[in-house]
Amino acid sequence: MFRESKPVKNLILTMILGMLLLCIGPLSAVSAAEAASEVTIKLDGETVKMTDPALMREGRLYVPMARVASLFGAKATWDEDNEEATIHTALNDKIVLGSGVPVVYFNGSRYLMDAAPFLTDGRLYVPLRQLSELLHANLNLNTESDVIELTKVQPAVIKEQYGLDEISKEFGPSKLELLKRNGFDSKAVIKPGTKVKIIIPSIFDTVAKSFTEAELTLLAKITMVEAGYESYEGQLALANVILNRVKDSRFPDSIRDVIYSGKQFPPAHNGLLDKSKPNASVLRAAKDALNGKNNIENAVYFFNPEVSKGSFWSGLDVITTIGHHSFAK
Repeated sequence: MFRESKPVKNLILTMILGMLLLCIGPLSAVSAAEAASEVTIKLDGETVKMTDPALMREGRLYVPMARVASLFGAKATWDEDNEEATIHTALNDKIVLGSGVPVVYFNGSRYLMDAAPFLTDGRLYVPLRQLSELLHANLNLNTESDVIELTKVQPAVIKEQYGLDEISKEFGPSKLELLKRNGFDSKAVIKPGTKVKIIIPSIFDTVAKSFTEAELTLLAKITMVEAGYESYEGQLALANVILNRVKDSRFPDSIRDVIYSGKQFPPAHNGLLDKSKPNASVLRAAKDALNGKNNIENAVYFFNPEVSKGSFWSGLDVITTIGHHSFAK
């Protein structure tokens, strides 16, 4: 625990947990994580024993996903090739989380987290507040005892004189939110005995921008041609050059138009793009990029410094070099 006086101790923890609860900060957490040994976590009043420590990064508390999920009776599986975890909760929700990927798949829909999970020491770490919501739990800070208290929340049960309107009044979420959370149609007749989940994850407020299968395929194909021989990180960077251009007013505003306009992507004009067959690594890189994983900030150019010479290339601001390519703005 902290060794400062009680008022100072509570102030420090309140500031830290205030940032945790509000989730203030950038999309990608790039600073080093530190063990949060001063934070005690309890579930339903019992102290949680953590084999792997909780970590603090940029004002947020992260916890090992698999350990916390198991506490709620959820089953988690890990896809090593794609660095992706799938959680099947005790309440039959399906959650898919990726390392460095800010988009979470929740029951088939895509939502944007404001801080991405990250992988360290073979464990996927996820922001505790958002993970607890996804697992249908309440999170409260007890500043008197310096404890984060998690409470499992049981679904409400529909009765003859106790429907969504009554549940809404008792627990707070609107009727529309309850319908969405539980996958109910607005015209559906909900029978007595039906269990209704009442914790509304905050991610529901940030639906992720959609992409089509055609856009994923095209992005993967150009990535394969330009960086198929590079590492996954190099492939991710290449895909992000294109997506960064889509966001930049100096370039076209669609993946297709970015690829087919100008001279940066010759394979789009010489037939190589049409023949491209993306491998598994490239497909992962393209999908991760579309889901918000970015390792080159706002770079909109890439080039091989051993090949591309001249004042234009030397005048660019290089953000990073990965493999054979430098990425610049």
